[in-house]
Amino acid sequence: MKWETIREKCSAIVHKAGKKTIVTVCTVTVLGCMVILNVILFSGGTQTDSGMKLAVDLSATPSETDTVSTELHAGEMNDYFQSMALNRQQARDEAMEVLLSVAESSTALAETKEAALQDINKLAADMEKETNIETMILAKGFSQCIAVISNENCNVIVESDCLEPGEVAQITEIVYEQAGIHPTNLKIVEKNLHET
Repeated sequence: MKWETIREKCSAIVHKAGKKTIVTVCTVTVLGCMVILNVILFSGGTQTDSGMKLAVDLSATPSETDTVSTELHAGEMNDYFQSMALNRQQARDEAMEVLLSVAESSTALAETKEAALQDINKLAADMEKETNIETMILAKGFSQCIAVISNENCNVIVESDCLEPGEVAQITEIVYEQAGIHPTNLKIVEKNLHET
């Protein structure tokens, strides 16, 4: 009996909202998941072949921090940061394109359009915050960095051989001041450069 009731309610929702609206909402949801996976896969520090080193686990003391390190040449380092920036921009462009198509759709419900417009505004605000964070971190003397904001989390990747506690504090403060993201939701990843 319960399954029949659930099926009837789902049918009523699909009939009321329309198949195109349901497909659009599912597409936006899948795209959002893709952006989050992109951030996780390209800015996480847990894979040994990624070349990244986890510099800070804010709940751990420096002696408890796990590290993974690989050697890179200067050219590879530049390519890495350019590739990260390009991947982030492509993911954002794809998300923006889908959200704009939903917002401009003649078949979407008003609530769906409003949600898409809110997501567009949030995406634009996050992009501005990322730019501000990167500018401030570069002003502190780091040669390269990239920030990625996803929901209430932020990943910051910096070029450094060994982050000092004072540098970690500066980055943490910048992220909090520019984006309001608490240190518990911040992950700082150190990208090493060793000339050979």
